[in-house]
Amino acid sequence: MEQFATLIDALVYTRSRNEKLRLIAEYLRGTPDPDRGWALAALADGLDFPAVKSSTIRNLLKDRLDPVLWTLSRDFVGDTAETASLLWPPPLEDTERTPPTVSEAVDALTAMTRKSVLTELPELLDRLDPSGRYALLKLATGGMRIGVSSRLAKTALAQAFDVSVEDVEEYWHGLTAPYPELFAWAADGQAPPDIENLPTFRPFMLAHPLEETVVDMAQYAAEWKWDGIRVQLVRAGEETRVYSRSGDDISATFPELLEVLDFPAVLDGELLVRGAHQGGEAGGAASFNALQQRLGRKTVSKKMLAEYPAFVRLYDVLLHDGKDCRALPWEQRREQLEALMPRLPDSHFDLSEVVAADSFAQLATIREGARDDAIEGLMLKRRDSPYIAGRRVGYWYKWKRDPLLIDCVLMYAQRGSGKRSSFFSDYTFGCWNGDPDAGAELLPVGKAYSGFTDEELKKIDKHVRQNTTNRFGPVRETEKILVFEVAFDSVHESKRHKSGLAMRFPRIHRIRWDKPAHEADRIEALRALIRD
Repeated sequence: MEQFATLIDALVYTRSRNEKLRLIAEYLRGTPDPDRGWALAALADGLDFPAVKSSTIRNLLKDRLDPVLWTLSRDFVGDTAETASLLWPPPLEDTERTPPTVSEAVDALTAMTRKSVLTELPELLDRLDPSGRYALLKLATGGMRIGVSSRLAKTALAQAFDVSVEDVEEYWHGLTAPYPELFAWAADGQAPPDIENLPTFRPFMLAHPLEETVVDMAQYAAEWKWDGIRVQLVRAGEETRVYSRSGDDISATFPELLEVLDFPAVLDGELLVRGAHQGGEAGGAASFNALQQRLGRKTVSKKMLAEYPAFVRLYDVLLHDGKDCRALPWEQRREQLEALMPRLPDSHFDLSEVVAADSFAQLATIREGARDDAIEGLMLKRRDSPYIAGRRVGYWYKWKRDPLLIDCVLMYAQRGSGKRSSFFSDYTFGCWNGDPDAGAELLPVGKAYSGFTDEELKKIDKHVRQNTTNRFGPVRETEKILVFEVAFDSVHESKRHKSGLAMRFPRIHRIRWDKPAHEADRIEALRALIRD
């Protein structure tokens, strides 16, 4: 655990990507199994220990410290694990205690129950110094937040043992922590893990934003970019699974898709729900707001299946009937996908349309006219592009439609987490419910914590502190004087919000220091942007 704690400390204070890669690679080379496997799992995906939650840690500390001291310290530091590791009192008995290894800590955390955690977790914490406690609590709660993405951790593994990161990704999702087969292959030169008959995830090919680039339509094909969630359907070994773009298995949330793919294949597409109940064409795609009713559910009722039926709009085929198509150019993969469509029920699958355009200028005109709720913009795919994991310049571009804009007033602010823990960086904003000069009130319409620079963040933070009118726990209410120009992709009716509206992807577009609050937009202006 001491070596793992040293690694975590170093990663927290290192901004350089190359240095983070070096630190993780060095740890993986110098640490035996299974500790390195558990550490890699914690860095890449996060480990799940049901008995240990942030509330558990808070309760343990409040039993040992003045609750007010804990609350103030946590609010100032902005991180539960860091605050707890520094404030944890020394054990009453002054005896030498041996720190646990990573695997011993994992075994102990796994065995804990909601009842036993109250005595067993303190015993582990008593065996560690502040750095060790911090590492243990980060490991236990599953949220590292130390500037290491899943991709970076896997890249470090590839660099540590001079193997391909694409191969690491390929094998990763068919294995479980602490990954003995993965290290046997990467570190010891043994045969690669056998995943042929496992319904495993393959990393997606991703697109770069189209900014100033103008593409030759003779070399590129255009498709609509649909506003659902990117999924991969995998059938292997007589089993079908549905994966999200991050490789999470979401099969249980969409059980209707598991019986309709009856031949071995890996298909790439957009998960949507039918739109008839939204007032759209029968069989068409509903807005993302409708899809949200299905997301994240552990159990799906018959009513939910009937009201929000899911289907997949297919983009690509990676494998089918034992053939790996990824090295083929897009045009040939498209032909093979079209040939597969008769084998797939149209109740659960359709094919993403290719948008015909003779020139880039004509395509731009088509894009400007696309305001369907389920369309985010366009995808441009080079006709000769293979299917390659990750983002490769020049192959695929995403050309999102211009965002909608509206002026809102800052109402509430809350401190952020991690490096933003000292700043009020999470903002709730609203629109006027009528004429502000006639006494209309502001109603919250959205929240945002992105779209501004570090310098702008400092100015907004100063504004919040100087114009606080009320406090509700960690939330500060501010004087209603600062206007944000908010960008968003769409707006929908919502019963969960007092305004009756919910924005899709709101972010701060501009800070209107110059604009009086009474000139901000009204609820009816936002409601007018709802598209049937």
